Amino acid sequence: MNREELMISREFRARVGRLRVLIAVAAVLLGVGLVAPIITLEKFLVIENTFSVLSGVTELLLAGQWFLFAIIAGFSVVLPILKLVLLFRILGLDHLERDRLAHYLHWMHLYGKWSMLDVFVVAILVVAVKLGAIADVQMRFGLYAFAASVLLTMFVTARVVALTSDPEA
Repeated sequence: MNREELMISREFRARVGRLRVLIAVAAVLLGVGLVAPIITLEKFLVIENTFSVLSGVTELLLAGQWFLFAIIAGFSVVLPILKLVLLFRILGLDHLERDRLAHYLHWMHLYGKWSMLDVFVVAILVVAVKLGAIADVQMRFGLYAFAASVLLTMFVTARVVALTSDPEA
């Protein structure tokens, strides 16, 4: 291996290392976003309900709302976790494993189409607007952590695709 290839290899490894750190940050933000409160509803100045993504999903399950449970749990919990795992897995592949890399990138492309951040945020806004006359709606930090995780994951995905399509760039 000549000196130029060695420098490229070191730079490639450094970029992979930085992307892995960003994946870890996105995973922490996702965890916080799933368990931290995302919304608080206050009705008649007496009754106050605070929800997180996981508590909302659990309530749907306990209420027997199987379809909504499956949709929200799948798109807001399972798919973001799978996407982070898949990104981490892609960064662990050797650059020689082109077939596996192409397979994983294909799945990343499919997962990207199902990103639910926009749907999630719109749903929260609809709840806030619809309940405005009945209840006071307050957004909590869990919503921001969840949104930051999704945005960071989208950024890392774009960088991983760029890095794996041309490792020398």
